[in-house]
Amino acid sequence: MPKLIEAANQRVSGANVRAVHVRAPGSLKADSATAAADPVPQPVVPASPVQRPAPPDGYRRAIEAHRQATRPSRIDSGIAEAVERQTAAMRELGRRAFLEPPSVPDGATAPIEQDRVQRRRQAAATEAAALRRARAEHAARTQGAVG
Repeated sequence: MPKLIEAANQRVSGANVRAVHVRAPGSLKADSATAAADPVPQPVVPASPVQRPAPPDGYRRAIEAHRQATRPSRIDSGIAEAVERQTAAMRELGRRAFLEPPSVPDGATAPIEQDRVQRRRQAAATEAAALRRARAEHAARTQGAVG
């Protein structure tokens, strides 16, 4: 950066450049301060596709030799088949786990509501069993303390 600052001070007479902020090309339009420092407008080149010449024959031969010299694939066909079978099995398991819900006729209870009711019943049964067990354990402790 010091060389860039020195070059700017030498190029523009009377300039006192102390810092330089480098920005990406075209990221900022020229304002009045930069326009005064660069009085010659730069010609705008229209954007067009770049036409590249055909590569030389030696280049093409080298690329072809490289392609022929590359090592053949070391993937075992048995392993590739096993991976395909495993992938198919995993997809089938996923399909079974996430079945499409059956369509519900108008006015009928939706499957989610049926599921909620079933879960509430299971929760109530679990709670009742836990209360029975807690009462039985309490009774056993009470009888053990008395006896």
